[in-house]
Amino acid sequence: MTVSASFFGTDGIRGSVSLEAVDEEEAIRLIQHERTLTPAFMRLVGEALSYTRPALPGEGEVVVVGWDRRPGNAALVAALTLGLRLTGSHVIHIGECATPTLHRAVLAFSARAGCMITASHNPVADSGIKVFDSFGYKSNRTYEADVSQTVRQLAEEDRDVDAVDRETLALPDEAHHDWSEGAHRTWLAQRWSQFESVFGVWNSAASDRFASPLLIDGANGFGASWLAEFLRERGVSCREVSSPSGILNEGCGAGDLSPTATWTHQEVEASSHMLLKALKPAPEGQLVGAALDGDGDRCLFIQATGTGFAVVDGDAMAAMLLGAAADHSWSFAASIESDVALFGHVQSLNAETECIETAVGDRWLSYALRPSEGGWLHDATMPASCGIEDSGHVVLPAPHPTVDDAWSLVGDGAATLCAVLLAAAQQTDAVFDRGWKKRVSIKDSHRERWQASSELFSSTEENLRTALEGLGFEAQRRRIEGEPDLLLMHGHSMEGVASFGVRNSGTQAKTSLSVRLSKDLDSSPFEKLLDAVTADLAAVLTAD
Repeated sequence: MTVSASFFGTDGIRGSVSLEAVDEEEAIRLIQHERTLTPAFMRLVGEALSYTRPALPGEGEVVVVGWDRRPGNAALVAALTLGLRLTGSHVIHIGECATPTLHRAVLAFSARAGCMITASHNPVADSGIKVFDSFGYKSNRTYEADVSQTVRQLAEEDRDVDAVDRETLALPDEAHHDWSEGAHRTWLAQRWSQFESVFGVWNSAASDRFASPLLIDGANGFGASWLAEFLRERGVSCREVSSPSGILNEGCGAGDLSPTATWTHQEVEASSHMLLKALKPAPEGQLVGAALDGDGDRCLFIQATGTGFAVVDGDAMAAMLLGAAADHSWSFAASIESDVALFGHVQSLNAETECIETAVGDRWLSYALRPSEGGWLHDATMPASCGIEDSGHVVLPAPHPTVDDAWSLVGDGAATLCAVLLAAAQQTDAVFDRGWKKRVSIKDSHRERWQASSELFSSTEENLRTALEGLGFEAQRRRIEGEPDLLLMHGHSMEGVASFGVRNSGTQAKTSLSVRLSKDLDSSPFEKLLDAVTADLAAVLTAD
């Protein structure tokens, strides 16, 4: 069976956690073939990160480590720390925190690298690692391949550590646990003021735009303990529905909300999701709730419809943000899963806005928006840069903690919530005339069977091309940096644009298919095509 050369997916390494003591060869097999993460593997990653650290920008030996509230994380953090310290890294622990807090700490401590131990929106039984460079950007594919190769090389060597040294080196060189809540809250207060200067000040008189209270779902994670209070201090009527004492992501959070999801009033009443079941009927178009994910780097809103409720996805939030600041010419990035009408909409707001299409994953948004040289944007005021994914990842500039007039780029669910609140308060009649899209997933997929070099890929490409041409579209495959195994067929006709995509998830054992259409196109034949292709691929990708 062919396997990936890299252990990293779309956003770091993720897997179900097993604390069983295994040797390093078995640890690699488990993560590679069974998506199971062990302390032995995390130690290997720590060693590999130290040895490959010179390949990252910056200077020094400091590595900052933070983690979210998953039960297996203590053992994983200790193993990672052991690996890092064995090989010469100076390790700083900042404790339980959100992923954007870890980004901030990397800059504040002038670290060479940062490690966030999390599996984001994945179930609490999973965990993983996201790696950041000295500029606060997530690691790139080339570096991840180097780390993966080094992991394999280390596993072939005879490396032993006595019990005393193992226990000592599993502890950090420094611990700064005051970073966990206070630092993020102070940082967000600074960003709120900056957002007001760009998107407009909070207008409590715009209460008709929002339910009172607005329901906040912190996914039983980091933000559940303080975010609602932070917003109330600024005049926002809101209430947290999750709890920091609950199980991370269980029955809550943005991870269970699809960007295209809708519910009737009856469906939310019967739902087990904390946010959904707390919703009450409201005037159509009113924003009634917002959900973060477990590690706090993305956010989705919920609005009332005529029959129930619907997700306000990243595309719609971007339209709100850029609409409220239409006097700026933005640098704007969106992933291949965004609405096909989005770029046209944002350029109608300001014709000078630059639009960039990226691969899936918020790191690609940051890469697209960062300067060609160096890592930071430089401006006395917040730069007009924004990247979005329809899943709720929104990348916005954040002030550097120690360098004047320097800005990093970061996805932060709490900051996204604040920015959208301010933007929406200014736009009582804003309309995004969006297209149509649908996404399905083949679960328990053998992802190694879907590769650009495979016969399955080639035959699917040809079948999609024939189908699109039969529907009157001129079809061609589009290639996107960062997605080598993406099949993206783009069709053009006098009536509009049709896009059909097939890609492996980089975080879970599934293969995703999506269709995106211009507004006026009839979706019926494309839904039939999606069903047929899904059935054909599932027969191959899920077969034993």
